[in-house]
Amino acid sequence: MPPAAWISATTPATFSAVRESSESAYPKTMEALEKFGAPKRVSSFVLPLGYSFNLDGSMMYQAFAIMFIAQAYNVDLSFTQQLLILLTLMITSKGMAGVARASVVVVAATLPMFNLPEAGILLILGIDQFLDMARTATNVVGNSIATAVVAKSEPHEEVEEAPGTKSPLPIHTAATA
Repeated sequence: MPPAAWISATTPATFSAVRESSESAYPKTMEALEKFGAPKRVSSFVLPLGYSFNLDGSMMYQAFAIMFIAQAYNVDLSFTQQLLILLTLMITSKGMAGVARASVVVVAATLPMFNLPEAGILLILGIDQFLDMARTATNVVGNSIATAVVAKSEPHEEVEEAPGTKSPLPIHTAATA
């Protein structure tokens, strides 16, 4: 299917996630993916896995927030430290709670690991509501794309009858009754 069809199918779920959390958009995302053509057996397996392990929006936000705090306090981080921050956040975001603003807790816990001041969390706390909307939408879009890709790669099972064979169940029509 073309990307425009996917966008039109998943837009309502993404907008509902912006107002709430990505988990609250789960039913609308399932409906949108079914309209898009993803089988329910695929979406009911891949989507929950995505909500548990594919929080890409949260991980990117956490990395940007820590880098912003480091720059605000004029702390120079080497490339190795930046890479270590990225790897740490990739791991910690996998077990993050699916509630609004859980990323702030992860950022606050990660700051002391890299000798950054914990008070820096106050710099982003005021705008976190707006950033939460963006990272939630990113999580929903990422999980939807992952589900669509897996659904596209799965073989479609269609039951076809060979010509000249009868159905195992009798079909009653007006002519046979």
